Amino acid sequence: MTPAAADKGHSAPKSRFWNSLLFRLGGSALILGLLLTFLPFGQVWSAIRRIPAPLSLGLLGFWLALNLLGVVKWRMLINVAGAGLSFRQAVRCYYGGQFGNIFLPSLVGGDVVRGALAFAVSRSKAAVVLGSLIDRVQDVIGLGAIAAAGALLLPRSLDPQSRKVFLTFAGALAVAGLLTAGVLLAMPVRKFPFKVRRIMVKLRRAGKSTYGRRDRVLISLGLGVILQVTQVGMNCWLGVACGLHIAFGVWLFAWPLAKISALLPVTQGGIGVREAALVGLMAPFGAPPVLTAAAGLVFEAISTIGGLLSGIVAYLAGRASPAQTKPLPGLPALQDKVGTTPVE
Repeated sequence: MTPAAADKGHSAPKSRFWNSLLFRLGGSALILGLLLTFLPFGQVWSAIRRIPAPLSLGLLGFWLALNLLGVVKWRMLINVAGAGLSFRQAVRCYYGGQFGNIFLPSLVGGDVVRGALAFAVSRSKAAVVLGSLIDRVQDVIGLGAIAAAGALLLPRSLDPQSRKVFLTFAGALAVAGLLTAGVLLAMPVRKFPFKVRRIMVKLRRAGKSTYGRRDRVLISLGLGVILQVTQVGMNCWLGVACGLHIAFGVWLFAWPLAKISALLPVTQGGIGVREAALVGLMAPFGAPPVLTAAAGLVFEAISTIGGLLSGIVAYLAGRASPAQTKPLPGLPALQDKVGTTPVE
């Protein structure tokens, strides 16, 4: 090995430390430590112990079953784009992604695992990429819509600070959408390398297929909203169990914004960021921070254990599903290898 190669090998880990498991675990530990420093740990633990164990176990089983709705939603989007995954294959990929969320940054790390598993059995990698992207964008839009509904239910309860948070989020979402649309429209496609243009052609084809089935896209958006509202209800139930009695509209407003904050890739699976944001968002509405933190931590434990169990579900589904997706009768499989699809 040359000295330059050795130097490169030694410098690469340092440059990627911010994206390492140790860094993300440290970020989660730091945020949770600060949260439990400002809040009396004894009181938080006492509130957690009020939640009956059967309730937590029941919600764990419900969380695992609820993800089947996410499977239906994600599979609908990627298949509309041309992926051609069976339900069992989609279960393996989706639950594998839930397992990956535990070990990868923010909440989108599992999307990478889910997509990688889908690549091996799909007819079109471009369809998986486009469908997964639409799925994630729909999640953010759905969370914003739920927060808006909560704000409308509690117009008099919003203090200036909470109103500013919501308006800032709505404005940032609108600006991001406009910038994305502007970049896509102004993108000089012919100036990109040949391989990049080939990928863009495949994405365009997947996009046309998706546009032709807009009803499925809207249905998947509705399924996503149902999925998120159900999780809000689960967290609210945990709050009531530990003594937190507050209007459901407050949960509708605060919980989605807290979940969006967990998209920041600075902690392990968003742990810590979500709980701290939930405490901060609900405090102006009169929710005791100790009880909010207790409910949030128990829900975090349920989703973490559920993620581990999802790995078992993905493994069992993989053992039972075929290794490759076969083309439907009369429909050849879409090719993703370079040189098989002419550039339009």
